[in-house]
Amino acid sequence: MLSVLSALWPVFAILILGFVGRRAGFPGNGFWEPAEKLTYFVLFPVLLINKLGSADITGVSILDISIAVVALLLIGTGLCFVVRYWMGLSAAGFTSFYQGSVRFNTYVGLASVSTLYGNEAVAVSAVVIAFMIPLLNLLSIIVFSTQLGRKQGVRGLLATLIKNPLILSCLLGIGLNISGIGIPSAVASVTGLLGSMALPLGLLAVGAGLNLHALRVVQSAVWVSSFIKLLLFPFIMYGICFFMELSSFITGLLLVFAAVPTAPSAFILARQLGGDAEMMAAIITGQVLLSMLTLPIVLGMLI
Repeated sequence: MLSVLSALWPVFAILILGFVGRRAGFPGNGFWEPAEKLTYFVLFPVLLINKLGSADITGVSILDISIAVVALLLIGTGLCFVVRYWMGLSAAGFTSFYQGSVRFNTYVGLASVSTLYGNEAVAVSAVVIAFMIPLLNLLSIIVFSTQLGRKQGVRGLLATLIKNPLILSCLLGIGLNISGIGIPSAVASVTGLLGSMALPLGLLAVGAGLNLHALRVVQSAVWVSSFIKLLLFPFIMYGICFFMELSSFITGLLLVFAAVPTAPSAFILARQLGGDAEMMAAIITGQVLLSMLTLPIVLGMLI
């Protein structure tokens, strides 16, 4: 566990720096929103394209990864619906509880993978991301539709997925890899520098986005969703990987993404589609803070 903690502490340190910087007003309140947009729409997609386009992923079993991810999310979805009736959640509250229980923070996940396994693991992790993001968006929108009657339709759903910069970058990177074109050396020198900025700036933005005021009224949904996402999910994923006899490397990567906190983008979806945005903000903040304790412990036990 100490080795995992020593590897992950830079991730938590940058999160805390982002939180402290935002609260101290440094470098200025006008910095953080543009920085988050730059990371989401430019730097992070460039990182994914660069890693996927140039990496050797011929030995990666995309089918095995897909099966493991689908199994985890279906089990998690069923568990959320069972727990919902036990907790007596409203329809709006359940949509936020669901997102908090199944979604994952891409920045924390990739940064953790990079520190634990090195940069070469980022490309394989991008394959995991390329599969998880569309599936999670689909499941989340289905939950909103069934619970709140927010029927987006097939065209609306496809439009949302097609416009997602992370999905587009993953598809482009995989296309460049499969086609054999790859990343030209002249371009790679630029994309490498841009991509190297993505994770530190993304982690700073996650820390800056923490809302401690949302935790003033801590609801049981915050604790239960955190228990499912931060503790149950990694153990369920470990069982799936053990049953499928996946390699220790792939198992480790999948465990990291199963154990990270929920995604900050869940708050935007909750606000746009009528979920409980206040609960969502509390879940996001609570899970990021709790993950500083749970991630080293859980990964130290399972990896």
